[in-house]
Amino acid sequence: MISVLSVVNILFTGLKLMTRKSFHLVSLGCAKNTVDSDSMAQLLLEDGYRMVESPSQAGVLIVNTCGFIGPARDESIAVLRELAEDKRPDQLLIAAGCLTQRYGADVARQVPGVDGVLGTRRWMDILQVVGDLRSSPHPEPLYHLPDEAVTVGADERGALRASIAGASAYLKIADGCRRPCAFCAIPLIKGTAVSRPLDTILEEAKILRDDGIRELVLIAQDTTDYGHDLGLKDGLAQLLERLTAEVPDLDWVRVMYAYPGYVTDRLIEVMASRKQILPYLDMPLQHAHPKTLYRMRRPSNIEWVHKTLAKMRANINSLAIRTTFIVGYPGETDEEFQALMDFIEEIRFDRVGAFQFSFEPGTASEPLGDPVPAPVKEERYQRLMERQQAISLQINQSYVGKTMDVLVEGFDNGISVGRSYRDAPEIDGLVLVEGRLEPGRIVPVRITGAMAYDLTGVPAQPTILMP
Repeated sequence: MISVLSVVNILFTGLKLMTRKSFHLVSLGCAKNTVDSDSMAQLLLEDGYRMVESPSQAGVLIVNTCGFIGPARDESIAVLRELAEDKRPDQLLIAAGCLTQRYGADVARQVPGVDGVLGTRRWMDILQVVGDLRSSPHPEPLYHLPDEAVTVGADERGALRASIAGASAYLKIADGCRRPCAFCAIPLIKGTAVSRPLDTILEEAKILRDDGIRELVLIAQDTTDYGHDLGLKDGLAQLLERLTAEVPDLDWVRVMYAYPGYVTDRLIEVMASRKQILPYLDMPLQHAHPKTLYRMRRPSNIEWVHKTLAKMRANINSLAIRTTFIVGYPGETDEEFQALMDFIEEIRFDRVGAFQFSFEPGTASEPLGDPVPAPVKEERYQRLMERQQAISLQINQSYVGKTMDVLVEGFDNGISVGRSYRDAPEIDGLVLVEGRLEPGRIVPVRITGAMAYDLTGVPAQPTILMP
């Protein structure tokens, strides 16, 4: 006869084994980081692990950190410390991602309790790191930070390099960057640009299509550099041509993170002629004064920007353009900032993101220091965003009375929430629609109201409402 104590021991042992083969993953930073997080999760799940919501139920705790700018580093350290404080002896805490790739030893020193440090260049080694930590005692953190950024082909371990959210998916087409931007630490973190094989990307697009994805968002540090290392000329245009030809039933294809000077005539023609490719382009310009751009080591030919944007708008109907600017860059004078404000007023972007300059040791801008006072940065940031809000409101008001296709994402309190072609996931506006619409569907909506960032509307066909 089995004693009560024996039963308790058996249950405890079983629970311990279940906990051992479970993980809790926190993903910080951008969508590119989220793809890496989801790829690590996929490898763990395929090995028999379970993903759990509560850290207390996990045998392995993973934080995929962001280390792009100071506030992101602070957030990553804070999350790691919170998990480390409550970590049990039988749990492993692994710091992964951008922050650890660049500051691995510093992270472990700042967060006692970190067991493993995994860099972003070798995310696919997560199972190896967990296995090594469990195979022998580890009084010191285990560092897994290879210099080589081999992130494509067989080294990806067959993981789908995508992050799915509802009916949308981010698909990573390349990693790393070879641009010389003085303010940016990405090349230090990720290494040079490495493109993924075109056929692999197409196969993954088909898998996502078969899983019900309606919107495919192509991402990389620089999508317009896709294929350079593969010997492709106009690689992004070639990818889009094949993608729309071989997966023609993908509803929406969105392109993010284009680099100024590399939006070619062929790319414009492909975007204009393929109906699946949304008339939307995210092209971070960073500034508009040639002297500031020169100090940034960015393309400083503002005339090219004007001509290219005019060419795109002339050829791509209803084009929506998103961009990003940095204010308070070292040496930015009142005159240079005013040139940026005038540029925003003249071009009238649909969407604008802005950041205050963050001093990054080790980047090419380090010798310039951080001379612009914080209050000046803040004041310029507020002025820029206030100006852009007014422009965005005016542009949004021009859509009132028109009918737009909207990808429905959810429903709450009598309102359906979705996005139009003008709205990239997570960073742009929303379309708020009266009534209950089925998530995952693309439906026509008549726009009835406009705010600075969002639109409101009603179904153009009332029969599409759900009971």
